[in-house]
Amino acid sequence: MPTILFNKPFGVLSQFTDKGTEGSARPTLSSFIDVPDIYPAGRLDRDSEGLMVLTSDGALQARIANPKFKAPKTYWAQVEGDVTAEALVALAKGVTLKDGLTRPANAKRISAPTQLWNRDPPIRVRKSVPDCWIELTLREGRNKQVRRMTAHVGYPTLRLIRVAIGDWSLGNLRPGEWREI
Repeated sequence: MPTILFNKPFGVLSQFTDKGTEGSARPTLSSFIDVPDIYPAGRLDRDSEGLMVLTSDGALQARIANPKFKAPKTYWAQVEGDVTAEALVALAKGVTLKDGLTRPANAKRISAPTQLWNRDPPIRVRKSVPDCWIELTLREGRNKQVRRMTAHVGYPTLRLIRVAIGDWSLGNLRPGEWREI
């Protein structure tokens, strides 16, 4: 049973077919991976980048994707503004979103990652508004959760990269690259 780690580029759907509007021709996983009988273990929004696990092992898929297993997922988020210690404490404790209180998370400010690739298209930069990077580790996976959490504490996400799922990390995979584990 193959299991693959994939660095999903920005703008790629985390599925093998595009079920959107006819003629949209959005890039999907099939644009990068030609391995039969594997499926994404969880999802990553089209406007997010980074690590995805794909497998044919149904039990592994469940351990990664199902919130009851609380598999940790680590993200680097470039946020608008100079994040405060109070905002990080709020993220760590959990914030109340429209769909309820989030589980506690690990949240810390980090230096701008030096090993990152350029994003196409680049993020919107405003000379009058600073930005910074934070690292968040979640144990649940709600729709656009990191973006909603950072916005809730006053720091909208500009760029979001998942760098780890459990013990697996992105490592040196470049966007669109994958490796079998």
